[in-house]
Amino acid sequence: MAKRGKKYQEASKLIDRTKSYDVNEAIELVKKTAKANFDETVEVAFRLGIDPKKADQQIRGAMVLPHGTGKTQSVLVFAKGEKAKEAEAAGADYVGDSDMINKINQGWFDFDVIVATPDMMAEVGKLGRVLGPKGLMPNPKTGTVTFEVEKAVNEIKAGKVEYRVDKSSNVHVPIGKISFEDNKLAENLLAIVDTVIKAKPQSAKGTYIKNVAIASTMGPGVKVDVSGR
Repeated sequence: MAKRGKKYQEASKLIDRTKSYDVNEAIELVKKTAKANFDETVEVAFRLGIDPKKADQQIRGAMVLPHGTGKTQSVLVFAKGEKAKEAEAAGADYVGDSDMINKINQGWFDFDVIVATPDMMAEVGKLGRVLGPKGLMPNPKTGTVTFEVEKAVNEIKAGKVEYRVDKSSNVHVPIGKISFEDNKLAENLLAIVDTVIKAKPQSAKGTYIKNVAIASTMGPGVKVDVSGR
């Protein structure tokens, strides 16, 4: 394991690894242990008692955090005609069809999220090889394949986050920045906790949420007690 820096080691001493803290305490600790000289992102990590290899236990979706993420995401919309105009009016950063597909094929990735109208998916699907590994492929489950282009762009700009279980049964979601007020980080955290709880697959057995922890970009993890939700 890579040797951790002095700041990280000092920060770790403030945290009791065996304890799960209440939400407010956990946020205070994450702020105390964020020592980087930039506005670090705060992320929540869930360890879930599910089997992601089973098709009916694939947890995936999107939600708009009450206070956004602190980062305005740039949006690329694949659409034609009226829907392209709607995307531009809604504030999409890039709008196009085959011209944008060609740019991506040439290695352009100057955007964070892609929205596509369903009639464009046959073409966008051809980019699966390059978009898939980067997690950029539009998906109806996350509301990014839709004719409601204006709504999709507005939600992304307002702080929509995607959540998706990985192969190790973990879900990672950004919940804001260290500079956020404590109560805003707490509300964002509890909103995603409630969303993940509601997403519990019916076929999941045993303990569903095994562990929840929050951490800043460069800081140590702090376990959070969400048993009261």
